[in-house]
Amino acid sequence: MIGKNIHKLRKEKGFTLSELAEQANISKSYLSNIERELNDNPSIQVMEKITKVLGVDLKALLEPKSEVPFLPDQEALNLVKELKNYGIEIEKLHEYRKVFEFIKWQNGYMKDS
Repeated sequence: MIGKNIHKLRKEKGFTLSELAEQANISKSYLSNIERELNDNPSIQVMEKITKVLGVDLKALLEPKSEVPFLPDQEALNLVKELKNYGIEIEKLHEYRKVFEFIKWQNGYMKDS
């Protein structure tokens, strides 16, 4: 269950196996074994590294995924439309993570000023 959840979240967030492994600072083969449930008992430290990169809480890895479709709110739909107008595909959004992190840092920095 944990491996399937990680795999599904990784795909949803647009990460390759290599990207997630590298950013979580774990080996690609170890992550692959977790996803394929060859290792179905990863440590809490490893799961925390993965959740941090994926931007989800630990509960997202532990709970079975429901098959109820996710319906985004209007604000999310507007954001998706705007991104498409700029030529940014949702599947490639993770490539802009550094830009978002900089903006987040800059907004935090400006609040402290």
